Amino acid sequence: MAESNLFSAFSLNNKIFRNRIILSPMCQYKANNGFIDEWHLQHYSRFAFSGLGGAFIEATAVSPEGRIGYGCTGIWNDDHTEGLKKITKIFREHNCRSGIQLAHAGRKASFLRPWDGAKPIETNDGDESKWQTIGPSAIAVNADTPTPLEMSLDDINRVKEDFKNAAKRSIKAGFDMIEIHGAHGYLLHSFFSPLSNKRTDNFGGSLENRMRFGLEVVKSIKSILPDDIPLFFRISSVDGAENGTKFEENISYARELKKAGVDIIDCSSGGIGGSPVLTKSKIIPGFQVPYSERIKKEANINTMAVGAIIEPDQAEDIITNGRADLIAIGRELLADTQWVYKAATKFGLSNSKDFLPDSYSFFLSRRDDYLDRSAKPA
Repeated sequence: MAESNLFSAFSLNNKIFRNRIILSPMCQYKANNGFIDEWHLQHYSRFAFSGLGGAFIEATAVSPEGRIGYGCTGIWNDDHTEGLKKITKIFREHNCRSGIQLAHAGRKASFLRPWDGAKPIETNDGDESKWQTIGPSAIAVNADTPTPLEMSLDDINRVKEDFKNAAKRSIKAGFDMIEIHGAHGYLLHSFFSPLSNKRTDNFGGSLENRMRFGLEVVKSIKSILPDDIPLFFRISSVDGAENGTKFEENISYARELKKAGVDIIDCSSGGIGGSPVLTKSKIIPGFQVPYSERIKKEANINTMAVGAIIEPDQAEDIITNGRADLIAIGRELLADTQWVYKAATKFGLSNSKDFLPDSYSFFLSRRDDYLDRSAKPA
């Protein structure tokens, strides 16, 4: 049997991942008042039996005002867990660890869907009525967006409680792992970035103060989280904007997050000043991998690499050379849900068929065994 580090098992808090390939959270904007529907069941079923080691469902709001916009999934209501249980059951049946990304959009809430322009909702009637946004300071994302209300200490404590209650519901829904969304300009990131945080109290100013809210959210969740459920934290490794957070500050942040109980840093970047999905900046494959590599080594914490990881050889190289512990893939899996099977076949793994249901693997393996790809088509 051929060997592959990408397909080696990974253990975290007694949870075994059969390989290092994880579905990255990708918003679908198909929910109704936070509730999932048939779209989500079909969407996640595609990935549940595609051979992944684990999968995160999309950013899920811990409160109604924490949604990016209408269509975001939610977990602020106990009733939300019933639909989410259906998703975790699908993943469990196919030996894929399931995770949920808990999020609060902060000053980047009340936005239209990306395909509708990702602009602030302006109408105040029908299904697209806007709501008041909040943030660390009364600073808008840009000149085209409304100014958020500066959060009081009561607001900060309320949101911490929202995250903790959302984590409780995530456990009830059956998720194997939880990720806190602390990137892309959303609420926790906006507290960490000096561009959006101009507070003069204990939650603003110094690096220690700007880290405080994110760390307190982690500690709040850890207070009720079973020891065997890994906790991930997504960061924007750099703001990518003048006078924004420096990479060295994120290394310090990662060290403190580890002390607070975070198991893996999910290393993304950007988003403080606009939509991370509508950026027009050119990217190269694996453009964020250097962040995960340095944070892993310098903060001595497990990391997950994400961002334009396209080819199996690229992913294999990242794991083999210790640049990350897990690989998060999003859009490439949208384009090719059989990416894992194809990678296992490419690497010559004799158990490649084990990554698919029998209904798929039987026919695909016979095709691979008997199809002469070198022959000229008839």
